[in-house]
Amino acid sequence: MSGVPGPSPRHDVVVVGGGIVGLAVLTALLDAGHTSVALVERESSLAGHQTGRNSNVIHSGLYYAPGSLKARLAVAGCAETKTFCAEHDLPYVECGKVVAATSEDELPRMAELVRRGRANGVEVHELDAAGVREREPAVSAVAGLFVPSTGICDYEAITAKLAELAVARGAVIHTGRAVRSAVRRRSDVVVRTDRGDLLAGQVVVCAGLRSDEIARASGFDPGVRIVPFRGEYSDLRGPKADAIRGLVYPVPDPAFPFLGVHATRGVDGSVHVGPNAVLALAREGYDWRTLKVRELAGTLTDPGFLALAGKQWRYGIGEMQRSLSKAAMAKAVSKMLPGTTAADLHPPHDVMRRAGVRAQAVRPDGSLVDDFLFREDTADEGDIRVLHVLNAPSPAATAALPIGREIVARLEGKDAA
Repeated sequence: MSGVPGPSPRHDVVVVGGGIVGLAVLTALLDAGHTSVALVERESSLAGHQTGRNSNVIHSGLYYAPGSLKARLAVAGCAETKTFCAEHDLPYVECGKVVAATSEDELPRMAELVRRGRANGVEVHELDAAGVREREPAVSAVAGLFVPSTGICDYEAITAKLAELAVARGAVIHTGRAVRSAVRRRSDVVVRTDRGDLLAGQVVVCAGLRSDEIARASGFDPGVRIVPFRGEYSDLRGPKADAIRGLVYPVPDPAFPFLGVHATRGVDGSVHVGPNAVLALAREGYDWRTLKVRELAGTLTDPGFLALAGKQWRYGIGEMQRSLSKAAMAKAVSKMLPGTTAADLHPPHDVMRRAGVRAQAVRPDGSLVDDFLFREDTADEGDIRVLHVLNAPSPAATAALPIGREIVARLEGKDAA
């Protein structure tokens, strides 16, 4: 990791953002033969936001609309993530996942999951109530699905390994250096940071919670606003936790891209439940105490957010209740794990695991962007100068390695491999 570089160093490509997607892009650039590449991260360490604050699930590709980027890249990434972990002796477990339908009215939605999963090439087994109990004895359900390819890993460790390998291959990584904009000029791009400029032939902005801000500051209209949704986690302890074998998910609400409160046994053996989904009071608002008035005001006055809130305010109130009340969260968990009480839920011992903030892109009409979203700022001759990654929440960590190749192929005007 480098310190402050000399005046305006020049690189072939500069990547903005040190999460797993940024490091995957850096890796793909090196694989494609680029020899002068750099990555800039505003925090003092990598993977400090969405990458390091999530459920660490290796998603199978079950949920996503066939033909979407999420479907194609998550299915590929599921296999590649496990292969990468095995090659580099990083922790992972292919434990499988049970999706539990707790009422009859969820069965049509579950049938749609089966259709999507099989269309995406995902192995899916349909279970009756007894089949669910056989897989997960603590779970109560009228029916369910078992998806064997789903797993767990440590995305922070994967990101660190990608960074180590990239630096060994000649990449430059700057941490503690905030990017303000990436301004396209006739023959290059100026990456303006709080510690001096960088010059690049091309730039990829993978800035997560700050992606739309950087786009606008660069003179590029992203067409969306990033709305930060916080998801909080609790450790589940006691007999209920002991009985969890792998991953237990509800049937998701199709109106939202959130997958609902689920139970996950991590690679360290602990079991956590969550997340909920509440509006964060700042872009990096990991608790109710973190408030940035200007950022919150920007969200609350945004036409897209106002339209979303007008349609989904009841849902939002329920999520706030689960955030503010351990008993309300326990009640949500008990739909799948009967008998769960507030006394079974505890703050995770690792502060990084207590909450994450999802960078969710919202359109001006209030609709949520459901797929990955890449937008390109091109030169007059049509060459891409800056590629903005404007929506890459879950399953982006799972799909990161294929996302990296997809982005580099776009930069080079090719079809992704």
